[in-house]
Amino acid sequence: MEESTANGLKQERRRRKRITQIRRGILSIFVIWFVFSVGICTSLLIKVHTLEEKMNYLLDNFTVSGKMEEESKQTPGEAGESAYFDLEGGIDGYEEDYDIAQAVNQKDNLAGPGDPHKVYLTFDDGPSNNTAQILDLLKKYQVKATFFVIGREDEESKALYQRIVAEGHTLAMHSYSHKYSALYQSLESFEQDFSRIQNYLYEITGQECLFYRFPGGSSNHVSSTDMKSFISYLNEQGITYFDWNVSSGDATSQAYTPEELVENVMTDVVKYKTSIVLMHDAETKVSTVKALEPMIQALQGIGAEILPIDENTTVVQHIAAANVGKQ
Repeated sequence: MEESTANGLKQERRRRKRITQIRRGILSIFVIWFVFSVGICTSLLIKVHTLEEKMNYLLDNFTVSGKMEEESKQTPGEAGESAYFDLEGGIDGYEEDYDIAQAVNQKDNLAGPGDPHKVYLTFDDGPSNNTAQILDLLKKYQVKATFFVIGREDEESKALYQRIVAEGHTLAMHSYSHKYSALYQSLESFEQDFSRIQNYLYEITGQECLFYRFPGGSSNHVSSTDMKSFISYLNEQGITYFDWNVSSGDATSQAYTPEELVENVMTDVVKYKTSIVLMHDAETKVSTVKALEPMIQALQGIGAEILPIDENTTVVQHIAAANVGKQ
């Protein structure tokens, strides 16, 4: 009887042990499944956020900036009143002591035989991973450029703002948000964005930025507010804005090869005494990085002087700031 009872107890212990092992196995499977699911969901959320940012960037730059760049390639008169700069009308609405940058007349800027070529390489929409590679190439060829940057608060971007200044390039503003709908909604929204990017860059670098480029250019057709009101505001702040007269084409809907980007630039810079070259250093602009070295070599090959924008740079504007009255 005792032996039978002992065997029963042993069987019961084995049964309970098996049940415990099964429960642990089920629990382990559930934990693994839960962790795996959380990991998958987190990864998907990150990818969706990244894709959303890229889509916003592409929509902003391909549908707006690309259109403006194509317009800027047209000959004077083809793109309408605002596409090229003309000061024949003189300064309207400013006091004599009001210092407004004088934009060059496009015809006066045409290069004749023997005229030197001053070329200003400008990069919009950074900083990004591509900015560091561009800075490396500029350093290699001892060339200075201009970076029209937007607001980014990660540590890598802060370091790039500082590097741009430290290596002697011009740090300039391209809005904080680069969101056309918000930026151009009203003069108030533009003022808030401008103050934010100017103060932020000064806080990070100690450099007071004096130059600005409108997203889409001053001749964009997207702004719901008259661009002249924004230009007048920049005039009041003592800020000079720059458009461009040479476009690489790297923000258009057409996917140019690096060789084609170089050709686009070289075809136009020979036409002008002063060329403001539009390029981009956002994270998607890999072709621009690949095009930069042969572009610098080609420019140096024709004896062009490659310079950063400063207070002595001939101003290129699609809407002449000096013709815009005070608010």
